[in-house]
Amino acid sequence: MPTIRKTITLTSQQDQWVKAQIAEGRFTNDSEYIRDLIRRDRERDASFHVFQAAIQEGLDSGLSDRTISQIAEEAEARLRLHGHPNDAAASRVSKSVGNSAFRELTHRPPYLKRRG
Repeated sequence: MPTIRKTITLTSQQDQWVKAQIAEGRFTNDSEYIRDLIRRDRERDASFHVFQAAIQEGLDSGLSDRTISQIAEEAEARLRLHGHPNDAAASRVSKSVGNSAFRELTHRPPYLKRRG
C-alpha cells in the first residue's frame, strides 16, 4: 500500500506524550503511534454506528407489552443460543466502551434475577 507523507503540528505537551509512548516501547516511532490512533478511531466509529443502529432499531420497534423480566429472559435465551457476552463480537464492543462499562451494560441487576 503506498504511503503519503503528512506534516502535523503538535503542542509541546502532545509531543512529549508521543515521545513517552515511544520511550515505553509501545511504538517504534511517531508515525506508528499516529497510525494506531487512526485505527482505534475507526474501530470506535464503527462501534458507535453499531450502537446507533441498535438504538434506532429499538426506537423503531415501538412499545412492548412484555415485562422487563420477559425481555431479560429472551435476551438470555439469545445469548445461550448465539454465544456468551465474552464472544469475539462482544469483546470488540467491550474494548470500544471499556470493560467496566461493558460489564455494567451486560450485568443483570439483582431486581431482575429470578426468584426461587
